[in-house]
Amino acid sequence: MECKEGADGPAGPEGLICASFNQDTTSLAVGTKTGYRLFSVTLVDRLDCIHESAETPDVYIVERLFSSSLVVVVSLTMPRRMNVYHFKKGTEICNYSYSNNILAVRLNRQRLIVCLEESIYIHNIKDMKLLKTLLNTPSNPTGLCALSINHSNSYLAYPGSATIGEIILYDANNLSTVTMIPAHDSPLAAITFNASGTKLASASERGTVIRVFTVPEGARLFEFRRGMKRYVNISSLSFSADAQFLCASSNTETVHIFKLEQHSPSREEESPTWSAYVGKMFTAASNYLPAQVSGMMNQDRAFATVRLNIFGLKNICALATIQKLPRLLVASSDGHLYIYNVDPQDGGECVLVKKHRLFDTEEGRGESEEELQARASPPANQSYAATVAIPTTPPSSAVLTGYSEDGGVKKGEVIPEHEFAAGPVCLDDENEFPPVNTQDN
Repeated sequence: MECKEGADGPAGPEGLICASFNQDTTSLAVGTKTGYRLFSVTLVDRLDCIHESAETPDVYIVERLFSSSLVVVVSLTMPRRMNVYHFKKGTEICNYSYSNNILAVRLNRQRLIVCLEESIYIHNIKDMKLLKTLLNTPSNPTGLCALSINHSNSYLAYPGSATIGEIILYDANNLSTVTMIPAHDSPLAAITFNASGTKLASASERGTVIRVFTVPEGARLFEFRRGMKRYVNISSLSFSADAQFLCASSNTETVHIFKLEQHSPSREEESPTWSAYVGKMFTAASNYLPAQVSGMMNQDRAFATVRLNIFGLKNICALATIQKLPRLLVASSDGHLYIYNVDPQDGGECVLVKKHRLFDTEEGRGESEEELQARASPPANQSYAATVAIPTTPPSSAVLTGYSEDGGVKKGEVIPEHEFAAGPVCLDDENEFPPVNTQDN
Protein backbone atom coordinates (compact mmCIF):
# COMPACT_ATOMS: atom_id res chain seq x y z
CA MET A 1 0.00 0.00 0.00
CA GLU A 2 2.45 2.56 -1.09
CA CYS A 3 3.56 4.72 -3.98
CA LYS A 4 7.03 6.10 -4.52
CA GLU A 5 8.75 8.57 -6.79
CA GLY A 6 12.39 8.26 -7.71
CA ALA A 7 15.08 10.76 -6.86
CA ASP A 8 15.44 11.80 -10.46
CA GLY A 9 11.74 12.06 -11.23
CA PRO A 10 9.67 15.19 -10.76
CA ALA A 11 8.49 15.52 -7.20
CA GLY A 12 5.02 16.52 -6.15
CA PRO A 13 4.01 19.50 -4.02
CA GLU A 14 6.46 20.24 -1.23
CA GLY A 15 8.71 17.52 -2.69
CA LEU A 16 6.33 14.59 -2.11
CA ILE A 17 8.28 11.35 -2.63
CA CYS A 18 6.19 8.49 -1.18
CA ALA A 19 2.94 7.66 0.58
CA SER A 20 1.67 4.61 2.47
CA PHE A 21 -1.30 3.65 4.62
CA ASN A 22 -0.70 1.76 7.85
CA GLN A 23 -1.92 -1.81 8.30
CA ASP A 24 -5.49 -1.00 9.38
CA THR A 25 -5.85 2.15 7.24
CA THR A 26 -6.20 4.50 10.19
CA SER A 27 -3.23 6.67 9.27
CA LEU A 28 -1.34 7.86 6.21
CA ALA A 29 2.43 8.39 6.06
CA VAL A 30 4.08 10.58 3.43
CA GLY A 31 7.77 11.06 2.72
CA THR A 32 9.03 14.38 1.38
CA LYS A 33 12.19 16.22 0.42
CA THR A 34 12.30 17.68 3.93
CA GLY A 35 11.27 14.66 6.04
CA TYR A 36 8.03 12.81 6.64
CA ARG A 37 4.51 13.35 8.01
CA LEU A 38 1.94 11.11 9.66
CA PHE A 39 -1.78 11.85 9.26
CA SER A 40 -4.85 10.42 10.97
CA VAL A 41 -7.53 9.29 8.49
CA THR A 42 -10.30 8.43 10.93
CA LEU A 43 -12.49 11.40 9.93
CA VAL A 44 -13.84 12.51 6.58
CA ASP A 45 -13.84 16.28 7.08
CA ARG A 46 -10.48 16.56 8.85
CA LEU A 47 -6.99 15.37 8.03
CA ASP A 48 -5.00 15.83 11.23
CA CYS A 49 -1.20 15.77 11.09
CA ILE A 50 -0.23 13.76 14.16
CA HIS A 51 3.53 13.96 13.62
CA GLU A 52 6.00 15.79 11.41
CA SER A 53 9.75 15.24 11.25
CA ALA A 54 12.35 17.31 9.42
CA GLU A 55 15.40 15.52 10.82
CA THR A 56 15.85 13.17 7.86
CA PRO A 57 15.58 14.63 4.33
CA ASP A 58 14.48 12.86 1.14
CA VAL A 59 12.44 10.12 2.81
CA TYR A 60 11.35 7.57 0.19
CA ILE A 61 10.13 4.85 2.59
CA VAL A 62 8.11 5.57 5.73
CA GLU A 63 6.04 2.84 7.38
CA ARG A 64 4.08 3.09 10.63
CA LEU A 65 3.19 -0.01 12.65
CA PHE A 66 -0.59 0.11 13.20
CA SER A 67 -1.33 2.92 15.72
CA SER A 68 1.90 2.49 17.68
CA SER A 69 4.75 4.97 17.90
CA LEU A 70 7.05 2.75 15.85
CA VAL A 71 7.94 4.14 12.44
CA VAL A 72 10.52 2.90 9.93
CA VAL A 73 12.27 5.47 7.73
CA VAL A 74 14.64 5.14 4.76
CA SER A 75 16.19 8.19 3.09
CA LEU A 76 17.56 8.74 -0.41
CA THR A 77 20.66 10.17 1.23
CA MET A 78 21.42 6.72 2.71
CA PRO A 79 19.26 4.23 0.81
CA ARG A 80 21.03 1.21 2.31
CA ARG A 81 20.20 2.14 5.89
CA MET A 82 16.92 1.54 7.76
CA ASN A 83 16.17 3.63 10.85
CA VAL A 84 13.52 2.59 13.38
CA TYR A 85 12.13 5.38 15.57
CA HIS A 86 9.78 5.93 18.49
CA PHE A 87 8.36 9.06 16.91
CA LYS A 88 6.42 10.36 19.94
CA LYS A 89 9.57 10.34 22.09
CA GLY A 90 11.82 11.38 19.24
CA THR A 91 14.13 8.44 19.95
CA GLU A 92 15.90 6.10 17.55
CA ILE A 93 15.34 2.47 18.57
CA CYS A 94 17.87 0.94 16.20
CA ASN A 95 19.23 1.03 12.66
CA TYR A 96 20.42 -1.56 10.18
CA SER A 97 22.56 -1.19 7.06
CA TYR A 98 22.38 -3.57 4.10
CA SER A 99 24.53 -4.54 1.13
CA ASN A 100 22.32 -2.74 -1.39
CA ASN A 101 19.53 -0.17 -1.64
CA ILE A 102 16.40 -0.85 0.39
CA LEU A 103 13.39 -1.05 -1.93
CA ALA A 104 10.56 -1.89 0.49
CA VAL A 105 9.79 -2.44 4.18
CA ARG A 106 6.78 -4.38 5.52
CA LEU A 107 5.59 -4.69 9.13
CA ASN A 108 3.23 -6.63 11.34
CA ARG A 109 3.20 -7.29 15.08
CA GLN A 110 5.59 -10.22 14.72
CA ARG A 111 7.93 -9.50 11.82
CA LEU A 112 9.74 -6.69 10.00
CA ILE A 113 10.64 -7.42 6.37
CA VAL A 114 13.30 -5.56 4.39
CA CYS A 115 13.34 -6.17 0.62
CA LEU A 116 16.37 -5.57 -1.60
CA GLU A 117 16.56 -6.29 -5.30
CA GLU A 118 17.93 -9.81 -4.88
CA SER A 119 17.50 -10.58 -1.18
CA ILE A 120 14.97 -10.33 1.66
CA TYR A 121 15.73 -9.87 5.37
CA ILE A 122 13.34 -11.07 8.07
CA HIS A 123 13.60 -9.44 11.52
CA ASN A 124 11.86 -10.23 14.79
CA ILE A 125 10.07 -6.97 15.49
CA LYS A 126 10.07 -7.47 19.28
CA ASP A 127 13.85 -7.05 19.53
CA MET A 128 14.80 -6.27 15.89
CA LYS A 129 17.01 -9.35 15.73
CA LEU A 130 17.74 -10.63 12.24
CA LEU A 131 16.16 -14.09 11.98
CA LYS A 132 16.58 -15.08 8.34
CA THR A 133 18.03 -13.86 5.06
CA LEU A 134 16.63 -15.06 1.75
CA LEU A 135 19.56 -14.67 -0.62
CA ASN A 136 19.62 -14.82 -4.43
CA THR A 137 15.90 -14.24 -4.83
CA PRO A 138 14.75 -13.53 -8.42
CA SER A 139 15.55 -10.01 -9.56
CA ASN A 140 12.96 -7.70 -8.04
CA PRO A 141 13.92 -4.13 -9.05
CA THR A 142 10.71 -2.57 -7.66
CA GLY A 143 10.93 -4.31 -4.28
CA LEU A 144 7.55 -5.97 -4.77
CA CYS A 145 6.49 -7.96 -1.70
CA ALA A 146 3.57 -8.30 0.72
CA LEU A 147 3.31 -9.33 4.36
CA SER A 148 0.14 -10.51 6.07
CA ILE A 149 -0.78 -8.07 8.85
CA ASN A 150 -2.13 -10.97 10.94
CA HIS A 151 0.86 -11.85 13.17
CA SER A 152 -0.48 -15.33 13.93
CA ASN A 153 0.12 -16.34 10.32
CA SER A 154 2.84 -14.00 9.05
CA TYR A 155 2.86 -15.03 5.41
CA LEU A 156 5.27 -13.27 3.09
CA ALA A 157 4.71 -13.14 -0.68
CA TYR A 158 7.31 -12.12 -3.25
CA PRO A 159 8.05 -12.80 -6.96
CA GLY A 160 9.33 -16.26 -7.77
CA SER A 161 10.47 -15.26 -11.25
CA ALA A 162 11.59 -12.16 -13.12
CA THR A 163 9.95 -13.26 -16.37
CA ILE A 164 6.59 -14.78 -15.40
CA GLY A 165 4.07 -14.11 -12.63
CA GLU A 166 5.05 -16.71 -10.06
CA ILE A 167 4.45 -15.93 -6.38
CA ILE A 168 6.51 -17.50 -3.60
CA LEU A 169 4.48 -17.89 -0.40
CA TYR A 170 6.77 -17.95 2.64
CA ASP A 171 5.92 -18.53 6.31
CA ALA A 172 7.76 -15.72 8.11
CA ASN A 173 6.91 -17.15 11.53
CA ASN A 174 8.29 -20.64 10.93
CA LEU A 175 10.87 -19.40 8.40
CA SER A 176 9.97 -21.88 5.67
CA THR A 177 8.65 -21.83 2.11
CA VAL A 178 4.99 -22.82 1.86
CA THR A 179 4.24 -23.01 -1.86
CA MET A 180 4.68 -21.42 -5.28
CA ILE A 181 1.59 -19.97 -6.98
CA PRO A 182 1.60 -19.72 -10.82
CA ALA A 183 -0.48 -16.55 -10.85
CA HIS A 184 0.13 -14.89 -14.24
CA ASP A 185 1.92 -15.36 -17.54
CA SER A 186 3.58 -11.94 -17.27
CA PRO A 187 5.79 -10.63 -14.42
CA LEU A 188 4.05 -9.46 -11.28
CA ALA A 189 3.15 -5.80 -10.70
CA ALA A 190 1.17 -5.89 -7.43
CA ILE A 191 0.36 -8.33 -4.61
CA THR A 192 -1.48 -7.94 -1.31
CA PHE A 193 -3.01 -10.04 1.50
CA ASN A 194 -6.37 -9.56 3.16
CA ALA A 195 -6.41 -8.66 6.86
CA SER A 196 -6.67 -12.24 8.11
CA GLY A 197 -3.96 -13.55 5.78
CA THR A 198 -6.29 -16.09 4.15
CA LYS A 199 -6.47 -14.49 0.69
CA LEU A 200 -3.84 -13.13 -1.69
CA ALA A 201 -4.57 -10.84 -4.65
CA SER A 202 -2.20 -10.28 -7.57
CA ALA A 203 -1.87 -8.40 -10.84
CA SER A 204 0.68 -8.68 -13.62
CA GLU A 205 2.53 -6.00 -15.57
CA ARG A 206 -0.20 -6.13 -18.22
CA GLY A 207 -2.68 -4.92 -15.64
CA THR A 208 -5.76 -6.39 -17.31
CA VAL A 209 -6.53 -9.31 -14.98
CA ILE A 210 -6.56 -9.44 -11.17
CA ARG A 211 -6.66 -12.81 -9.43
CA VAL A 212 -7.37 -13.84 -5.84
CA PHE A 213 -5.96 -17.03 -4.29
CA THR A 214 -6.50 -18.92 -1.06
CA VAL A 215 -3.72 -18.91 1.54
CA PRO A 216 -1.83 -21.11 2.20
CA GLU A 217 -3.20 -23.52 -0.44
CA GLY A 218 -2.74 -21.20 -3.42
CA ALA A 219 -6.02 -22.20 -5.11
CA ARG A 220 -7.63 -19.62 -7.38
CA LEU A 221 -10.79 -18.13 -5.88
CA PHE A 222 -11.66 -15.18 -8.13
CA GLU A 223 -10.61 -13.63 -11.41
CA PHE A 224 -11.48 -10.04 -12.27
CA ARG A 225 -10.94 -8.14 -15.50
CA ARG A 226 -9.87 -4.54 -15.05
CA GLY A 227 -9.97 -3.76 -18.78
CA MET A 228 -9.35 -5.10 -22.26
CA LYS A 229 -8.30 -2.21 -24.48
CA ARG A 230 -4.94 -1.26 -22.99
CA TYR A 231 -2.22 -2.44 -20.65
CA VAL A 232 -1.76 -0.36 -17.50
CA ASN A 233 0.58 -0.23 -14.54
CA ILE A 234 -1.28 -1.40 -11.42
CA SER A 235 0.16 0.70 -8.59
CA SER A 236 -1.76 -0.75 -5.64
CA LEU A 237 -4.19 -3.46 -4.55
CA SER A 238 -6.06 -3.40 -1.26
CA PHE A 239 -8.75 -5.52 0.40
CA SER A 240 -11.50 -4.15 2.61
CA ALA A 241 -11.23 -5.18 6.26
CA ASP A 242 -13.88 -7.89 5.81
CA ALA A 243 -12.32 -9.08 2.50
CA GLN A 244 -15.63 -8.56 0.69
CA PHE A 245 -14.14 -5.96 -1.66
CA LEU A 246 -10.85 -5.41 -3.47
CA CYS A 247 -9.73 -2.10 -4.96
CA ALA A 248 -7.09 -1.52 -7.63
CA SER A 249 -5.48 1.72 -8.78
CA SER A 250 -3.18 2.31 -11.72
CA ASN A 251 -1.56 5.04 -13.79
CA THR A 252 -4.92 5.71 -15.45
CA GLU A 253 -7.75 7.91 -14.22
CA THR A 254 -9.88 4.94 -13.06
CA VAL A 255 -9.87 3.11 -9.73
CA HIS A 256 -11.76 -0.20 -9.77
CA ILE A 257 -13.53 -1.91 -6.86
CA PHE A 258 -14.36 -5.60 -7.20
CA LYS A 259 -16.81 -7.56 -5.08
CA LEU A 260 -15.67 -10.97 -3.85
CA GLU A 261 -18.86 -13.01 -3.98
CA GLN A 262 -19.60 -16.50 -5.16
CA HIS A 263 -22.50 -16.61 -7.59
CA SER A 264 -25.22 -19.00 -6.52
CA PRO A 265 -26.75 -20.93 -9.46
CA SER A 266 -29.63 -22.17 -7.29
CA ARG A 267 -30.81 -18.60 -6.67
CA GLU A 268 -30.92 -17.91 -10.40
CA GLU A 269 -33.00 -21.04 -10.95
CA GLU A 270 -35.45 -20.03 -8.23
CA SER A 271 -36.04 -16.56 -9.72
CA PRO A 272 -35.06 -16.69 -13.41
CA THR A 273 -34.49 -13.34 -15.10
CA TRP A 274 -33.55 -12.25 -18.60
CA SER A 275 -30.00 -11.38 -17.45
CA ALA A 276 -29.64 -14.77 -15.79
CA TYR A 277 -30.82 -16.46 -19.00
CA VAL A 278 -28.33 -14.49 -21.09
CA GLY A 279 -25.60 -15.34 -18.58
CA LYS A 280 -26.33 -19.04 -18.94
CA MET A 281 -26.23 -18.71 -22.73
CA PHE A 282 -22.79 -17.03 -22.54
CA THR A 283 -21.52 -19.73 -20.20
CA ALA A 284 -22.72 -22.45 -22.52
CA ALA A 285 -21.26 -20.72 -25.57
CA SER A 286 -17.91 -20.26 -23.87
CA ASN A 287 -17.47 -24.03 -23.79
CA TYR A 288 -17.06 -24.00 -27.57
CA LEU A 289 -14.64 -21.06 -27.75
CA PRO A 290 -10.84 -20.97 -27.44
CA ALA A 291 -9.62 -21.08 -23.85
CA GLN A 292 -8.40 -17.46 -23.85
CA VAL A 293 -11.73 -16.10 -25.11
CA SER A 294 -13.68 -18.41 -22.79
CA GLY A 295 -11.71 -17.17 -19.79
CA MET A 296 -12.41 -13.54 -20.67
CA MET A 297 -16.16 -14.22 -20.84
CA ASN A 298 -16.15 -15.82 -17.38
CA GLN A 299 -14.25 -13.02 -15.64
CA ASP A 300 -16.11 -10.66 -13.34
CA ARG A 301 -16.11 -6.91 -13.97
CA ALA A 302 -15.74 -4.03 -11.55
CA PHE A 303 -18.51 -3.64 -8.99
CA ALA A 304 -17.75 0.07 -8.51
CA THR A 305 -15.42 2.65 -10.07
CA VAL A 306 -13.89 6.04 -9.42
CA ARG A 307 -12.95 8.53 -12.13
CA LEU A 308 -10.03 10.66 -10.97
CA ASN A 309 -9.22 14.10 -12.34
CA ILE A 310 -5.59 13.07 -12.63
CA PHE A 311 -3.84 10.92 -15.21
CA GLY A 312 -0.37 9.39 -15.31
CA LEU A 313 0.45 10.04 -11.65
CA LYS A 314 1.24 7.31 -9.14
CA ASN A 315 -1.33 6.80 -6.42
CA ILE A 316 -2.36 4.29 -3.77
CA CYS A 317 -5.86 3.22 -2.84
CA ALA A 318 -7.38 1.67 0.26
CA LEU A 319 -10.83 0.67 1.48
CA ALA A 320 -11.77 1.73 5.01
CA THR A 321 -14.75 2.24 7.26
CA ILE A 322 -14.73 5.86 8.39
CA GLN A 323 -17.48 7.16 10.66
CA LYS A 324 -19.38 3.87 10.17
CA LEU A 325 -19.55 4.15 6.36
CA PRO A 326 -17.45 2.39 3.67
CA ARG A 327 -15.01 4.75 1.98
CA LEU A 328 -12.39 4.58 -0.73
CA LEU A 329 -9.18 6.51 -0.01
CA VAL A 330 -6.84 7.56 -2.81
CA ALA A 331 -3.52 9.20 -1.93
CA SER A 332 -1.97 10.70 -5.03
CA SER A 333 1.47 12.02 -5.85
CA ASP A 334 -0.26 15.28 -6.78
CA GLY A 335 -0.19 15.95 -3.03
CA HIS A 336 -3.82 15.22 -2.17
CA LEU A 337 -5.90 12.60 -0.38
CA TYR A 338 -9.27 11.90 -2.02
CA ILE A 339 -12.13 10.33 -0.04
CA TYR A 340 -15.07 8.69 -1.83
CA ASN A 341 -18.30 7.14 -0.63
CA VAL A 342 -18.85 3.53 -1.69
CA ASP A 343 -22.29 1.97 -2.09
CA PRO A 344 -21.82 -1.61 -0.78
CA GLN A 345 -25.16 -2.76 -2.19
CA ASP A 346 -25.37 -1.33 -5.70
CA GLY A 347 -21.80 -0.23 -6.45
CA GLY A 348 -21.56 1.99 -9.50
CA GLU A 349 -19.75 5.32 -9.67
CA CYS A 350 -18.35 6.37 -6.28
CA VAL A 351 -19.03 9.91 -5.05
CA LEU A 352 -16.19 12.21 -4.06
CA VAL A 353 -16.94 13.72 -0.65
CA LYS A 354 -13.62 15.30 0.35
CA LYS A 355 -10.26 16.29 -1.05
CA HIS A 356 -7.50 17.03 1.46
CA ARG A 357 -4.23 18.79 0.77
CA LEU A 358 -1.36 16.89 2.33
CA PHE A 359 0.69 20.09 2.60
CA ASP A 360 -1.94 22.68 3.47
CA THR A 361 -0.82 25.43 5.84
CA GLU A 362 -4.22 25.35 7.52
CA GLU A 363 -4.26 22.12 9.49
CA GLY A 364 -7.15 19.81 8.72
CA ARG A 365 -8.64 21.95 5.96
CA GLY A 366 -10.11 20.00 3.05
CA GLU A 367 -12.12 20.76 -0.03
CA SER A 368 -15.67 19.55 -0.50
CA GLU A 369 -17.04 18.30 -3.78
CA GLU A 370 -18.42 21.75 -4.60
CA GLU A 371 -14.92 23.24 -4.33
CA LEU A 372 -13.45 20.75 -6.76
CA GLN A 373 -15.27 21.69 -9.94
CA ALA A 374 -13.00 21.75 -12.99
CA ARG A 375 -9.90 21.07 -10.84
CA ALA A 376 -7.49 18.80 -12.72
CA SER A 377 -3.79 18.09 -12.36
CA PRO A 378 -1.48 17.92 -15.39
CA PRO A 379 0.09 14.55 -16.24
CA ALA A 380 3.73 13.94 -15.45
CA ASN A 381 6.24 11.17 -16.02
CA GLN A 382 7.28 9.62 -12.74
CA SER A 383 10.11 7.21 -11.95
CA TYR A 384 10.28 4.58 -9.25
CA ALA A 385 12.33 4.98 -6.08
CA ALA A 386 14.41 1.94 -7.00
CA THR A 387 16.31 4.18 -9.42
CA VAL A 388 18.03 6.01 -6.58
CA ALA A 389 21.76 6.38 -6.95
CA ILE A 390 24.21 4.37 -4.85
CA PRO A 391 25.29 6.63 -1.97
CA THR A 392 28.66 8.29 -2.26
CA THR A 393 29.16 8.31 1.51
CA PRO A 394 29.32 5.13 3.59
CA PRO A 395 26.90 4.47 6.47
CA SER A 396 27.55 6.13 9.79
CA SER A 397 30.56 4.87 11.70
CA ALA A 398 28.25 4.34 14.67
CA VAL A 399 26.79 1.31 12.93
CA LEU A 400 28.27 -1.86 14.40
CA THR A 401 29.13 -4.91 12.33
CA GLY A 402 26.98 -7.94 13.02
CA TYR A 403 25.12 -10.84 11.41
CA SER A 404 27.54 -10.85 8.48
CA GLU A 405 26.96 -14.58 8.07
CA ASP A 406 23.41 -13.79 6.98
CA GLY A 407 24.10 -11.74 3.89
CA GLY A 408 26.16 -8.81 5.10
CA VAL A 409 23.57 -6.84 7.05
CA LYS A 410 25.08 -4.48 9.62
CA LYS A 411 23.28 -3.96 12.88
CA GLY A 412 23.28 -0.72 14.79
CA GLU A 413 22.96 -0.58 18.54
CA VAL A 414 19.55 -1.52 19.94
CA ILE A 415 18.40 0.76 22.77
CA PRO A 416 18.33 -0.98 25.19
CA GLU A 417 18.94 -4.75 25.15
CA HIS A 418 15.40 -6.14 25.15
CA GLU A 419 13.82 -9.04 27.00
CA PHE A 420 10.29 -9.89 25.93
CA ALA A 421 7.60 -12.38 26.76
CA ALA A 422 7.20 -15.40 24.51
CA GLY A 423 4.02 -14.11 22.87
CA PRO A 424 3.66 -11.08 20.61
CA VAL A 425 3.38 -7.80 22.45
CA CYS A 426 0.62 -5.25 22.10
CA LEU A 427 1.98 -2.55 19.85
CA ASP A 428 -1.00 -0.21 19.87
CA ASP A 429 -0.06 0.96 23.37
CA GLU A 430 2.98 3.20 23.20
CA ASN A 431 3.71 2.48 26.88
CA GLU A 432 4.32 -1.19 26.04
CA PHE A 433 6.19 -0.94 22.75
CA PRO A 434 8.74 -0.02 21.70
CA PRO A 435 10.83 0.12 24.87
CA VAL A 436 13.43 2.86 24.75
CA ASN A 437 16.15 4.14 27.00
CA THR A 438 14.72 7.19 28.77
CA GLN A 439 17.99 8.06 30.49
CA ASP A 440 20.12 10.86 29.13
CA ASN A 441 23.26 9.73 27.39
